[in-house]
Amino acid sequence: MRHKILSFLRKQQGKKYSIRGLSKALDLTSAEMYKELAKTVNTLEEEALIMPNRKNEYTLIEYTSYASGVLDVKDKGFAFLMLEQGDEEDVYIPGKNLNNAMHGDRVLVHVVKSPKGFKQEGRVVRILTRNYTHIVGTVIARDDWHYLIADDKSIKTDIRIPKTHLNGAKPHDKVKAEIINYAFEDQDMVCKVTSVIGNMNDKGVDVYSKILKHDIEPEFPKKVLKEASRFQTLDEEEARRRHDLRDRTLFTIDGADAKDFDDAVEAEELENGDFFLGVHIADVSYYVSENSPLDKEAFKRGTSVYLVDRVIPMLPENLSNNLCSLMPNVERFAITCEMVIDKHGNVKKHDIFESLIESKARLTYDEVNEMMKGEVKEVHKGLLPTIETMKRLAGILRKKRHEQGSLNFETDEPEISLDENGKAVDVKVKERGESEKFIEEFMLIANQTVAKHVYWMDLPFIYRVHEAPKEEKLEKLLTMANALGFNVKARKTITHKEMQKLLQKVENTASEKGMNMMMLRSMQKAVYQKESIGHFGLAFEHYTHFTSPIRRYPDLIVHRLLRNYFFKGNQTDKTLRHYDDVMDTIAEASSEKERRAIGLERDVLDMKKAEYMQNHIDETFTGHISGVTGFGLYVSLDNTIEGLIHISELDDDYYVFDEDHLTLIGRHKKRVFRMGDEIKIKVRGVNVFDGEIDFAFLGGV
Repeated sequence: MRHKILSFLRKQQGKKYSIRGLSKALDLTSAEMYKELAKTVNTLEEEALIMPNRKNEYTLIEYTSYASGVLDVKDKGFAFLMLEQGDEEDVYIPGKNLNNAMHGDRVLVHVVKSPKGFKQEGRVVRILTRNYTHIVGTVIARDDWHYLIADDKSIKTDIRIPKTHLNGAKPHDKVKAEIINYAFEDQDMVCKVTSVIGNMNDKGVDVYSKILKHDIEPEFPKKVLKEASRFQTLDEEEARRRHDLRDRTLFTIDGADAKDFDDAVEAEELENGDFFLGVHIADVSYYVSENSPLDKEAFKRGTSVYLVDRVIPMLPENLSNNLCSLMPNVERFAITCEMVIDKHGNVKKHDIFESLIESKARLTYDEVNEMMKGEVKEVHKGLLPTIETMKRLAGILRKKRHEQGSLNFETDEPEISLDENGKAVDVKVKERGESEKFIEEFMLIANQTVAKHVYWMDLPFIYRVHEAPKEEKLEKLLTMANALGFNVKARKTITHKEMQKLLQKVENTASEKGMNMMMLRSMQKAVYQKESIGHFGLAFEHYTHFTSPIRRYPDLIVHRLLRNYFFKGNQTDKTLRHYDDVMDTIAEASSEKERRAIGLERDVLDMKKAEYMQNHIDETFTGHISGVTGFGLYVSLDNTIEGLIHISELDDDYYVFDEDHLTLIGRHKKRVFRMGDEIKIKVRGVNVFDGEIDFAFLGGV
């Protein structure tokens, strides 16, 4: 009934129907069907998918002056509604119009034209679902009361903790607290402490509280650990059934600190000049069956999270670091993608199957980079010919991608060193050598090959997609590019080739850093989706994630679908309907969990960078302007640390923000600050826990 109502109203394009009118239009003849219709209409109204007018006539919400979505509340107190309907710009919501709604709440908003420069402004009229059930923060004592200072700075309301609900927490303790009463009109929010994380100054408490703030559970439930512990050894009968590849010269290449190895590779140059490439991925789906406790927990987590002092895995250690880890000289189950690739980088033929493998070595990126420079350990000499073949093949694949218009943004990743107390003592750029690049090429071609294989069979699947830049962001990018003298043949849309040409034009110019930042920010976020609409950044028509099922739930789903469709030959109508029905939910949840993990990783990195800079107050550095706003300049240092020069620090003139060109211009002296400019700064101060660093401007370079 739900599907019938929504499909019918979608076709009517805004026409309104009473319940009686819907009943007639849908040809519902019995009293039972009418009763079900009325019940379903009420549910859809509660979910804000349809809206009534004063005559109780219904239409889809997108045809009304209302909108539903998730609130993104900013630290300053205002918010944006991330819309669930259509392609409109997100709705601006002033703090006074939030009506006690909080960050992440799904809300119903009345939308009007904005008087403040935004296309749309809104007022929250109903909270549909709450995001927060618990809050992480620091306990303080004030006027004989105990309060919680939330780690999330978007929460502005007072949060009171009655003495009977402290559960042993003391002032300066970091705690997780359950919300008993949400703030309402002039009433405070009331919470009850459910767990004491530790004193705010204890080792690791800062990172642990960030984990809980992002609603990520660091520990596995007992039933999940129990299920994972059932798997101790490889099943011999299953091993005999698989393609036996134990005699192959294949091996893993990962970072020196990696604990799980989910991909092994092999390569060979054939007599006719073609290349053979084998990508072998740990067969996690053999152990994690659909709807099992392991599967439900993996879905809930969505991804492993990699932090400076710990990893929060998607799967328990017995799988992630043991049976599903392709350790050297032990037998493991894998799903293999074999490809024959010609000298132009085209995949001529491929095969995907279940395998039994045995990695011959566990190499690190550093070791392989040294091998390519001629520094080869005795134990690895036999692998050198394969490494050299891999390097040649990766170069061919990279060239092919470039010719297709694939965009290569060389971004710096931070590497943070901690002392024995967990404090940051060094921040530098993580070095990226040739081996990291060729493993990336092999994973890209395997992911693309699997995506194409399933797409052309027209089966329900999950894809990794990336849309072209939206018109508004593209317009800002082009305005800035033209102002800097870089002409681009684009208006409302841009091709991969034109974006690539712009990257090449700015290379080795004074504007390179600024333009690279602008191009990155103009891009949409890559997400998971049921429909294959292509990957703009990679210039791939079809793409998926197949290569990391230990740490990404979508990859596990890809393996599960391959197993069902091809290895088991299960392509019944019932199976296809089932996966078609669930794939949207899996894709949306996976994208959301990925965003959550990235948010946590960024929060922790920012905190540790600020902690490091706490020891460098009043020191001077050279950096580049990475952001220009009405309230100041963001400046990035060469080690990836970013800080803010507040506009009040620019006291030699009155500066005006030019939003079109993203510049600050002095009204009298006409000095211009723009993205990418190199300047000298002094560290003014830091807020460690919030990861905020303040700079003072010392002059241009």
